[in-house]
Amino acid sequence: MSIIYVLIPIAMLFVIVAVSIFFWAVRSDQFEDLERQSVSILFDDEPQPKTKTDASKSESDKPKSH
Repeated sequence: MSIIYVLIPIAMLFVIVAVSIFFWAVRSDQFEDLERQSVSILFDDEPQPKTKTDASKSESDKPKSH
C-alpha cells in the first residue's frame, strides 16, 4: 500500500511532462501541415538538371579505351 504514495506522484509527473510536450508541439507548429507529408510519397520528384561539374565528373569516371 505504501508504494501507491510513490506511484501517484510519478504518474502525475509523467502527465505534466506529456502535456507540456504536447503544448510545445502545438505552439511550434508541428501540427500545421498534416496533409503534405502523407501524400508526398505519391509524387515523383523532378529530376535535377546536370551541372557542368557533374558531367565532367561522370566522363572522368569512365574507363579510357586505348
